Amino acid sequence: MVVDLKQVNIFQGEIKVLEDVNFTLSKGEFAYLIGKTGSGKSSLLKTLYGDLPLKSGRGKVADFDLQSLNRRSIPKLRRKLGIIFQDFNLLADRTVHENLNFVLKATGWKDRKNMETRIAGILAKVDLLNKKNSMPHELSGGEQQRVVIARALLNRPELIIADEPTGNLDPDTADEILRLLRELATEHDSTVLFATHDYRIIENYPARILRCNKGKVMDEENFVI
Repeated sequence: MVVDLKQVNIFQGEIKVLEDVNFTLSKGEFAYLIGKTGSGKSSLLKTLYGDLPLKSGRGKVADFDLQSLNRRSIPKLRRKLGIIFQDFNLLADRTVHENLNFVLKATGWKDRKNMETRIAGILAKVDLLNKKNSMPHELSGGEQQRVVIARALLNRPELIIADEPTGNLDPDTADEILRLLRELATEHDSTVLFATHDYRIIENYPARILRCNKGKVMDEENFVI
């Protein structure tokens, strides 16, 4: 299992936001995470990538014990993850190529030829090879999100955590981004947990649903608004 949570309680400070969370995500699986604002979705995601400590219960992500995470192990965990946010968080003063190169350097890549090959390959996958020397502000919203997907996939992550990645995009572009993410995740055999408020996407591209509601996480086979 890439994600395995058992009897987990999730806290923001001293406030419990989710209790008795139990679910697994297997290799290559795609699942939506839904719930109203304030229902605990972001807290759950932050726990999975080590931004919130796991205080209660048992949890493993990409073979890392969440209760044992520390300053040394959190960066190692995140090298196995691809994280995509609604806000693109690209480095505004660097080109597309430089944004991706920065990530490779930060995650321990050394060989320049291998780095160039990886960047060119992933940019080709997201159809942005001709934009590698563009600055982020020169790209459309959909193009920027494709750069973010490329960045998330650079290290062939075991788990992709996508937090409202289509929230700032028009419906057609949102569909394009979702299809691209699912296609590339399948190609890399990466697990995807996709948080969204866009029920239209879920109806058009059905998958397993995890719903945060009233302090619980419910596993739903069928989509019900």
